[in-house]
Amino acid sequence: MSASTASDETATPEEMLGRMSLAEKVGQVMMCEVYGTDPDRAHEGNRRRFGVDTAAEAVRLLHLGSAIYFRWTDSFADGPQALAGLSVRLQEIARQDCGTGMLIATDQEQGPSSRFGPPATQFPGAMALGAVGSTGLARGAAAATGEELAAVGINVDFAPDADVNINPGNPVIGVRSFGSDPGQVARMVAAQVAGYQEDAGISACAKHFPGHGDTSTDSHTGLPVIGHSRRRWEQVDAPPFLAAIEAGVDLVMTAHIRFPGLEPDGHPATLSRRVLTDLLRTELGFDGVIITDSLQMSGVRQDHDDAEVAVRALEAGADMILMPPDPVAARDAVVAAVTGGRLASEVLDAKVLRVLRLKARRGLLGGPSSPARPDLSVVGSAAHRALADEITGAAVTLLREGAAPLPVRTAGRRVLVCGWGEAENADLVDLLADLLRGLGAVATGAQSGQEPSAGMRESLAAAASDQDLVVCLTHDVTASSAQADLVGRLAASGTPTVVVSVGVPYDVAHLPATVTQFAAYSSAAPVAGAIARLLTGDLRASGVMPVGIR
Repeated sequence: MSASTASDETATPEEMLGRMSLAEKVGQVMMCEVYGTDPDRAHEGNRRRFGVDTAAEAVRLLHLGSAIYFRWTDSFADGPQALAGLSVRLQEIARQDCGTGMLIATDQEQGPSSRFGPPATQFPGAMALGAVGSTGLARGAAAATGEELAAVGINVDFAPDADVNINPGNPVIGVRSFGSDPGQVARMVAAQVAGYQEDAGISACAKHFPGHGDTSTDSHTGLPVIGHSRRRWEQVDAPPFLAAIEAGVDLVMTAHIRFPGLEPDGHPATLSRRVLTDLLRTELGFDGVIITDSLQMSGVRQDHDDAEVAVRALEAGADMILMPPDPVAARDAVVAAVTGGRLASEVLDAKVLRVLRLKARRGLLGGPSSPARPDLSVVGSAAHRALADEITGAAVTLLREGAAPLPVRTAGRRVLVCGWGEAENADLVDLLADLLRGLGAVATGAQSGQEPSAGMRESLAAAASDQDLVVCLTHDVTASSAQADLVGRLAASGTPTVVVSVGVPYDVAHLPATVTQFAAYSSAAPVAGAIARLLTGDLRASGVMPVGIR
């Protein structure tokens, strides 16, 4: 047991820092994924990533100060009760190991970037909120999400997304952004920071600095290049991050992008001292924790080996490295950089101190006492579900008024519901068909997916000719000519056709003008209810397009 374990509940961040060994300090600047719902039970993921059987062993091996949950780490596999138990046990292990609790994070932006599924409340994401335009509802959604995360022991949400999405072909941001207007995005980001931090009491993280909204490459698989000048960055990309900083955001996450207008030497922003230290820390005045995006992403692994990337990120100005591919090698490389004089010990201490100060704000400093087990009744509460329904309905936007007469009388009407659906998010096609049957329609559901086959397109067009109404859900038609062809065939059948885009709203530019088109910006389950109400006239499409269409 280390000397720092003897700390007490009143230890200051400075006192805690003074008790830590070098290895413990390095553990504080690392956040790693851990596997399983029980940290004391063996899981192959831990063996693969850390070379030990359990998450508990991994925490002790690296003196980990922070962890992150995903679905693919099985963190959420057994529901809220088990998730809360996992968090409580990890906090116990960390406190016993080095005297301080853990930052426990996840990506719960809502919308497509959501890890905590039902029974947690499924809100639509940022672009839906942008279409509503209410900072009050944006703050409310963040507060509700944050309360549910806090209930299961998650104290950091990697949200909100502060990117301004001005590129319709952006493959990685899209509906994760509040829109293409920097001023509106800034207002929504500030509102959500307040919702997470002031209302729910967890930490928010603005991402992805210096701005990922005008890319055509996914940084998970490549290294995007942003062509903005410094002046354009100041006009377009900077305002939301400035708003987040002014709102007191606890963390800012870096982007694995090349931005020659800010970093002429070509280093990815995550590895650029000009971007992280000179710009974010000094010019913008951010004094919180700078955390990298995942170091497992290809965008940051182009020019250096994985251990070297970890050191370079810290040298550039990051305070925490997220998900190094080989955590043990990353730990060893950082220790060697400090002992060899490459990374000054006082520089590392400053990073650790920022992390410890954040932990102090979240009540995570102190000795090995167990944190209280939280109340889970807030997870998926009726009030939160009602708020999600309200936002989902208010976001629906009329994009084009075609030939389909709305509202419709559903009783006895033959309705074909088809198009994109995703089983993990409750399969919107079948869910909508069920709702319409409950309203008296003779409704048929036929999910055709992201790339409907030629045979599927032909059979659905034939079926449409015998219906009174067709409702087709689309998802990112810009990347799917098959979906566009399906809609064209449905329109050609002569049956009134309503199209609802449940991904990015840019679909409208690729579909025939004869179909009535709406945007929902989300594939979360509440969207089905909103569409049903829209068709019957119980909901008016009042959303305003938050992005430009070109």
